[in-house]
Amino acid sequence: MGYYDSTEPKRKNRGNFASGFAGILAGAVLAGIVLPGFTDTEQGIDAEPQQAENVSGVENVSSIVTSDVTEVVDATSASVVGVTNLQSAQQNPFSQSSSEPQEAGAGSGVIYKKEGDSAYIVTNNHVVEGAEQVKVTLSDGTEIDAEVLGTDVWTDLAVLKTSSADIKDVAEFGDSSVLKAGEPVIAIGNPLGLQFSGSVTTGVISGTERSIPIDINKDGTEDWQAEVLQTDAAINPGNSGGALINSQGQLIGINSMKIAQASVEGIGLAIPINSAIPIIEDLETKGEVERPALGVSILDLQNVPAPIRQNELNLPAELEKGVAVESVAKDSGAEAAGLQQSDVIVEIGGDEITSVLELRQHLYTKAEVGDTLNIKFYRGSELMEADVKLTEGI
Repeated sequence: MGYYDSTEPKRKNRGNFASGFAGILAGAVLAGIVLPGFTDTEQGIDAEPQQAENVSGVENVSSIVTSDVTEVVDATSASVVGVTNLQSAQQNPFSQSSSEPQEAGAGSGVIYKKEGDSAYIVTNNHVVEGAEQVKVTLSDGTEIDAEVLGTDVWTDLAVLKTSSADIKDVAEFGDSSVLKAGEPVIAIGNPLGLQFSGSVTTGVISGTERSIPIDINKDGTEDWQAEVLQTDAAINPGNSGGALINSQGQLIGINSMKIAQASVEGIGLAIPINSAIPIIEDLETKGEVERPALGVSILDLQNVPAPIRQNELNLPAELEKGVAVESVAKDSGAEAAGLQQSDVIVEIGGDEITSVLELRQHLYTKAEVGDTLNIKFYRGSELMEADVKLTEGI
């Protein structure tokens, strides 16, 4: 998709066209003048009214312009829906009346499956978070109720279930692993709510496999690194949960967020569909995502004061990064493997671990429930290791 400055060429062409058009019109007017000394009867011309002929050769016509983008949008836009989060308004404690849930927020979603009487929609967790009711608005304005089947705060995904009676179109999954920087993409969603439903923006893939720090519990500490696609297609509040489409009309990302800073422009982020599919499947069938756990509560070693690290934990002076074990869950894999309180984990499955974030990323992206991982840890000044079988956690 190329961009160019068309101001000058258009200005010149407009002048040439206007000049030529004026000349044609001048000729047409002159041909219709009755010259002095001649009358219709003298020329033997029938004076019956005649329909004027269009001598200019110019006709007013309307045309429909189509492009690859319009064809893709026509084929896919009906699979993108509005999602409205309804919650009870705060009530006067002295009032006996109850109020109906009201709109607390609105976003977008994508219909990815239709099966029997049900249809399934993927959206963002933050779009439906805290919802007491959820309404889905189809592209033709039809509003239907939806049920939240499951949500996942770590990937910011949620799956909804609704009636398939009024649903005709379903999105086709693409392959986000083959995307390249510069590849054209289309974002479809509802920026600023349903007033601008079905808005289309275009751009390119600006980057793949971007890691964005996420503070899940809003405590000011990074809890997760989201792996996302970067695009310069405009993504605004309300676009969340909408579709990022490739030039073949396939769904390759779920629009999720943007970098909102005064000095930043054109950085929108989307969850790659290849990463989203297994999460979607778990949420649809189980209502949650099964993730492996060691069976320990932990904190960053850097958050433990240096005197405690050296005097109470008796760690080597050079050891400054790792994950300290605060407690071990009963009947967990960690307990069975012999891990204890105050142990400091420094390696899992061959990967160096310097923080809780790195430990979580390893477990959630490289391991599964039932796997056995080799753990290296310090107990005092001694480096030890153990094999821990992972159990289901959250």
